[in-house]
Amino acid sequence: MADHRGFLKNRDRELPRNRPVPVRLTDWREVHNHRAENPDDILMVKNQAGRCMDCGIPFCHQGCPLGNLIPDWNDLARQEQWGDAIERLHVTNNFPEFTGRICPAPCESACVLGINQPPVTIKNIEVSIIDEAFARDLVTPQIPQRLTGFTVAVVGSGPAGLAAAQQLTRAGHTVAVYERDDAIGGLLRYGVPDFKLEKHHIDRRLAQMEAEGTRFRPGIEIGKDISWTDLRARYEAVVIATGATVPRELALPGRDLEGVLVAMPYLHQANLVGAGREVPDQIVATGKHVIIIGGGDTGSDCLGTALRQKAASVTTLAIGKHPPTDRPPNQPWPTDPTIFEVSSSHEEGGERNYLASTVAFVGGTGEDAGHVRALRLANTEYLADGRRLPTAGTEREIPADLILIAMGFTGPETTELVEQTGLDLTGRGWVARGDDYATSVPGVFVAGDAGRGQSLIVWAIAEGRAAAASVDAYLSGHTELPFPINASTLSLRP
Repeated sequence: MADHRGFLKNRDRELPRNRPVPVRLTDWREVHNHRAENPDDILMVKNQAGRCMDCGIPFCHQGCPLGNLIPDWNDLARQEQWGDAIERLHVTNNFPEFTGRICPAPCESACVLGINQPPVTIKNIEVSIIDEAFARDLVTPQIPQRLTGFTVAVVGSGPAGLAAAQQLTRAGHTVAVYERDDAIGGLLRYGVPDFKLEKHHIDRRLAQMEAEGTRFRPGIEIGKDISWTDLRARYEAVVIATGATVPRELALPGRDLEGVLVAMPYLHQANLVGAGREVPDQIVATGKHVIIIGGGDTGSDCLGTALRQKAASVTTLAIGKHPPTDRPPNQPWPTDPTIFEVSSSHEEGGERNYLASTVAFVGGTGEDAGHVRALRLANTEYLADGRRLPTAGTEREIPADLILIAMGFTGPETTELVEQTGLDLTGRGWVARGDDYATSVPGVFVAGDAGRGQSLIVWAIAEGRAAAASVDAYLSGHTELPFPINASTLSLRP
């Protein structure tokens, strides 16, 4: 540890100020000021990095599914050694510009300093390193020294698919990434709004990957444009990284009313328009009373989008209790606790209601028949067996012109996949796999949410890296690719 008194000299946790709310609501640019662009910002990053204690047992490693070498690059950032810092960061994380922006940072919950002080600002230091590295042209293509002659298809271009593709390309395999949307990036491209992740961050990383040799095939849906059987016949190995895109539904009276829809199409359309695409009959919140059912990241993204579209009002409903503001006793350090969080979108406006159980969607009459008019809800009652039900006698209605169901996702879309390959699914509808990420079909592997269910971006990247190591071992008989220490144990093919 270079600065052995850093955590004593700088006891406060400091982060760059977000852009002012009135300003950022007028555009779609990122709300955060990430890069250290002036001496004061650089000093803040150095001071915060200096608070890292370089613990004998760095629990932040365990908190991060990627096993990021956090104390190493913290100290290098403190010394402004950006080249060495990004080298250490890239050892475990292919895309710190993504995780540094949209990961919830479980590493910070595991920070040892967080036992009795605010934890180190690990996430901001991470994104500062990668932004500075790009600005200084320190991120260059890592072209493989030799080609193996093996070909691999990666289906899905989200963080799991891109991580697997980059690792396999660097191992010397010829890799093609297939994406059904018209542009590469998966939910990073069309699911996450620009105010959290501007798309030029994706584009510059894709440029690096193309220079390394990865081939991208957007606008092709495997299972329809090309069958899974044909794809498997064309390539020595296939990696399924399609994500968990089946939304969790809310089957209640009035669900078929116009104006009641799951959240992702709404976000997808907004991102398409932001990218300059034309979207006929786009779903917009302008002038409408909007209700968002679900208090997670997707709901927060809908909130920020609706506010920028100048909704008349936005109300977020959560069926559960208001989370505590501090770590609860039953979630001790170094676990990642469930606490009350205020996202950048929550800072911007809207109302948040807890213990709110949706009972029905209410339609209009006359000319408005067939369109949602209101949402009927009741207070949530917790039963002894853990179930949550509406409390009798507490029902009421709130006006609604647009209702977005943002309750997460249940698993991957598997109809064509199972029909055309016969591979096995788990009882929850995920693609079944072994510890080596191999499915029941030889040569077919799965990584990310398609195999583990809806999860964090760091888990997607970690599984993409681990699956790549397993695919490399399957093709070559051995592998030198690193894989995350917190991912499943890698089993090599005999």
